Amino acid sequence: MKTTIYSWNVNGIRAVIRKEEFQKFIEKYDPDILCLQETKAKQGQAEIDLPQYTEYWNSADKAGYSGTAVFSKTKPISVSNGLSEAIIKKYKMADNYGDPNTEGRVITAEYDKFFVVTVYTPNAKDDLSRVALRHKNWDSAFLEYCKQLEKTKPVVFCGDLNVAHTEDDLARPKPNIGKKGFTDEEREGFQNFVDAGFIDTLRLFKKGNGYYTWWTHWANARANNVGWRIDYFLVSNALKKHIKKAEIHAEQMGSDHCPISITLDI
Repeated sequence: MKTTIYSWNVNGIRAVIRKEEFQKFIEKYDPDILCLQETKAKQGQAEIDLPQYTEYWNSADKAGYSGTAVFSKTKPISVSNGLSEAIIKKYKMADNYGDPNTEGRVITAEYDKFFVVTVYTPNAKDDLSRVALRHKNWDSAFLEYCKQLEKTKPVVFCGDLNVAHTEDDLARPKPNIGKKGFTDEEREGFQNFVDAGFIDTLRLFKKGNGYYTWWTHWANARANNVGWRIDYFLVSNALKKHIKKAEIHAEQMGSDHCPISITLDI
């Protein structure tokens, strides 16, 4: 059975609805499962009339900040918010900015043959003050969480990982080496996912540069495709042969990120 799964950092669900871009997106792509990041809202604050979907939200304690959501045509077997209590306890993550575990950053939906996990990874900050949290705590905790899930069934995880993995994943790598989103520590965190057996699905179909998911608002970056690929779908190796498509939908406006998708046949 074919399943289309989409991921989109909407940078404020209410703003995307107000621009009428969210409605256009649903009408055009009609995803079976939709994972959203940076919703910046609680369930009920956004006027959405989508009776074909069951909605699951994980909103930040802080109003108008962060947050994730999953919209699903098939009701999941189970849904959980955040990382497991054991992992939260093991990786103490609170810093001067707060505790990322209270920021609505992870939702896990269990289906018959796989888990879908959506994640909004903490930003390292312009001054790199959160790189240590990313490197020593968050990335390691999230990887351990996904590997634990994998003991039960294969995992699809997607979202804004806030890192460009290789030089092919941003238009101008040289001047950005060592800057947020392209530090050695963040890139190593991503490589650890790959080394643990997770597959970067886009790279099954596309090689080289030019494939980006985020653009700054400055200097016509999006029109000129001067962007970064920081949004990803990674899957357990057991699902590799079932991935039929992995796409970037740069034509969809409404956010500084564009949607990405995979098509699974399983």
